[in-house]
Amino acid sequence: EPSVFKHGLDHAYKTNKNKLNVPGFRKGKTPQKLAEKMFGDLLNEDALNHIFPEIFEKAIGERQLHPVGRPSASIVRTDDGGATVTVTVTLKPETSISDYKGIKYRKSEVSVSDEEVDREINRTREKNARETEITDRPIQDGDVAVLDFEGFVDGVAFEGGKSEDFRLVIGSKTFIDTFEEQLIGLNAGDEKDVNVNFPENYHKDDLSGKPAVFKVKIKNIYFRELPELDNDFAQDVSEFETFDAYKADIQEKIQKAKESDALNMKTNEVLSKLVEKLDADVPSTMIEEELNASLNNFVNQLRAQGIDVQSYLAYTGQTTNSFMAQQKINARNSVFGRLALEAVAAAEGMTVSQEEFDKELDSLAEAYKLEKDKLLTSMSAHEKYSMDTDILVRKALDFVLENAEAEVEEEVL
Repeated sequence: EPSVFKHGLDHAYKTNKNKLNVPGFRKGKTPQKLAEKMFGDLLNEDALNHIFPEIFEKAIGERQLHPVGRPSASIVRTDDGGATVTVTVTLKPETSISDYKGIKYRKSEVSVSDEEVDREINRTREKNARETEITDRPIQDGDVAVLDFEGFVDGVAFEGGKSEDFRLVIGSKTFIDTFEEQLIGLNAGDEKDVNVNFPENYHKDDLSGKPAVFKVKIKNIYFRELPELDNDFAQDVSEFETFDAYKADIQEKIQKAKESDALNMKTNEVLSKLVEKLDADVPSTMIEEELNASLNNFVNQLRAQGIDVQSYLAYTGQTTNSFMAQQKINARNSVFGRLALEAVAAAEGMTVSQEEFDKELDSLAEAYKLEKDKLLTSMSAHEKYSMDTDILVRKALDFVLENAEAEVEEEVL
């Protein structure tokens, strides 16, 4: 409508008027009508950008469309001062699915051994060891050695092979090959060339399988005294009064972690087989959108930890190409998996109750620190549809997992 487009033009004029150069007028003083006549394309585009979200949401809402990816738009002004806006969108594909009940999966039997519980307790015990500096004897197995070192391959120092004041627990197998064993018997102040071989499967290809020499200087030695495994230990490291209660809690946590791992394995296997049963012509736009969203989220998580992408790739032994190839696979799996679950929800006639919608809205309001009513008022029809879909996808996943059938148990976690 003319009034709607005029609102956009007014905004575009106010935004741009101080940038317009018109002979005879100072910047910011060009009359709006003259500015529209001389800079029509620029102002029309900015006007459309300003009003587009509202008119687009209205248009797809009236037509009950569910677009994916970014829309493209073109504009033609009409004689009455309004405009005709032509928008091209990619729509979510039509889907169908069959044989989604009774999907086979390999069930993992979950059990917790005494050795696993003891190993976890000992990790906590190690962290709480008391250290006493040793000056009257050489390094023994179990000691902490503080050392400077620099590594060389073929006489050339390699990247990442140098450190100062590094704390190494002898016997922890932190370093490659026999590095730690060769330090046993050295005293504080001693220097030694430690000869090792990098493993064939080392994460840095230029070092894999190669012999190396580390020039090492021992600076300090500490004896580690481990605390007794008794009630006092339990009270120091947990909220429990007795060691038995602490140990039982450790066993329960390991059990729950294994059950979670087993559920994840089941979910991944069932979803992988479910996707094979999906009939849909999925536009590449959906996968590209998912890829971009996941990459942005990943980069933001790294930044929050003070890590840049190249450092992460170097640490994990990946190249940019291998990383991107895996991310594309993940994006495709995510899109197809979600569409398959949406298809199951539709086939089962699943709906979202008002109670389920309100519960989801409560969670969002809490996450974004907003009042529930204000959040609901600010949501577009498309955003409400997306929230409904999220709920349906979770319900469909529960349904598919509940109706999956376990095969012969082959693996013990």
